[in-house]
Amino acid sequence: MRPTLAALTLLLAAAAQAQTPSVLPSADATDPQKLGWMQGSPPPPDKLVRHQDASFYKFPQTRWSFANFRQFLPTTNVWRGTGTPSALPKALRQDIDALSFTPLGQSTPMSWEQSLAANYTDAIVVLHKGRLVYERYFGVMKPHQAHASMSVTKSFFGTLGAMLVAQGRLDENALVTRYVPELEGTAYSDATVRQVMDMTTGVRYSENYADPKAEVWDHIRAGGLFPKPPGYSGPSSYYGFLKTLKKEGEHGQAFAYKTVNTDVLGWVLRRASGQSVGELLSESIWQKLGAEQDAYMVVDSEGSEFAGGGLNLTARDLARFGEMLRLNGRYNGQQILPASVVQDIRQGANKDHFAQAGYALLAGWSYRNMWWVTHNAHGAFAARGVHGQMLYIDPKAEMVVARFGSHPLAANANFDPTTLPAMQALAQHLMR
Repeated sequence: MRPTLAALTLLLAAAAQAQTPSVLPSADATDPQKLGWMQGSPPPPDKLVRHQDASFYKFPQTRWSFANFRQFLPTTNVWRGTGTPSALPKALRQDIDALSFTPLGQSTPMSWEQSLAANYTDAIVVLHKGRLVYERYFGVMKPHQAHASMSVTKSFFGTLGAMLVAQGRLDENALVTRYVPELEGTAYSDATVRQVMDMTTGVRYSENYADPKAEVWDHIRAGGLFPKPPGYSGPSSYYGFLKTLKKEGEHGQAFAYKTVNTDVLGWVLRRASGQSVGELLSESIWQKLGAEQDAYMVVDSEGSEFAGGGLNLTARDLARFGEMLRLNGRYNGQQILPASVVQDIRQGANKDHFAQAGYALLAGWSYRNMWWVTHNAHGAFAARGVHGQMLYIDPKAEMVVARFGSHPLAANANFDPTTLPAMQALAQHLMR
C-alpha cells in the first residue's frame, strides 16, 4: 500500500528531524555493508531499500542509498568526454588521522580519524598543493562510485551562472522574467538574476526539514524526488512548483537560504545557454577538468535537473573541481573558468544581509554565487549540503577537501561544530 500524503510527509520529516546526538546509532553500527542493505538476488524484504515507500531517505538506509541514487530516480549524464583523466599525484600522509582539534562547544579534543565516524563520512579526499594527501572510503563507497552531493549542487549551478555572466551571455541585473517569462505573476516577477544567485529574494518558502508542513516537502514531491501519494493533484515538476510561489518581504534586503532559488537559476541557465545544465556543465567544465567519471543529475518528469541537490559525482572529481577553483579557474593545462568568476565568488557578498539569517556558527560569513564564503584569514569558501556533503577550499593553505556523508541529521548545524574546527586544524597542519 502506498503511503498517504500526511503519512509520507511525517515519515520524511521524522527522518530529517534533529535528535539528541547521544541517542544516534554509531557510524559503525549503521555501516550499510554490515547491515546488508540490498544484498541478495533479490534482497530479502527487510533489506530492500525503495523509492515508492520513501525508505531510500530513511536512516540508516540512507547510508546505502546516497551512494546509489541512480537506482531510485531518473537521471541524465554529465559526460566526462574521451580524454585522459587529469593526474592526481599521490603523496599520502600517515600523520593526518592523529591530528587533534576540539569541537565547538566542547572541551574534549577529537582526532581527525574520530571526526570521520562522528560525521558518518562515506568518502573523503584531501588535496594539498594539488597532490592527493589523504583518501578514505567507508560503507559501500569506492573511488569510482558517485555519491549524492545534495546542496553542493547549488554551488555548481552558481558557478555556471557566474561563468555565463562573465561571458556576457547572462545579465545578472536583468529581471528573472527576461529569461523565464513564465514566472510573471509569481514571487519572482520583480527579482533579478543576481538576487536569485545570492539568495536575497523575498519568497514564501520554508526550508525547515523538521516541519512536515514546510514548502520544501511540496517542492521535492513535485519534482518526483519523493513519491507522490494516491490522489495527488499538485504540480508535477520543479518548474511547475516554481509558478505557485508567492512573495514574502522584499528582494535584495536579506539572505535567506531557499532551494527554490537554485531551481529558478537552473531554468535561467537553460534559457540563457540553450542547453540542459548537464550539457552545459559537461561542455564548459567536466570535459576540460579531466574528470575520471561521468557525473549524473537527478531530473524530474520533464527532464529538468534538480538544481537544488541533484548532482551525483565521485569524491575525486569533486576535489578536482575544487582544485580548479583554488587555482583561479586554471586546471589540467587550461583556463577552464575566467579568473574573474573565482574572484567574484571569493569576494563574497553583503555580510549584513547574511547575518539576518541567524547562523550562529557562521558569524562573519556571506553567500555569493551560491557559495558559502567564510571571510576568514585564509579566504576559505565552501559548497555545503545536508547530511554532511562538503567541498572546502582554503587558498592560503593550498588545501581542498571533498567529503560525502550520510549523517542521520540533515542540517549542517549538527556537524559544523566538528567540521569547521577540523578544516581549520588540517589547514594549519598542512602549512607546517
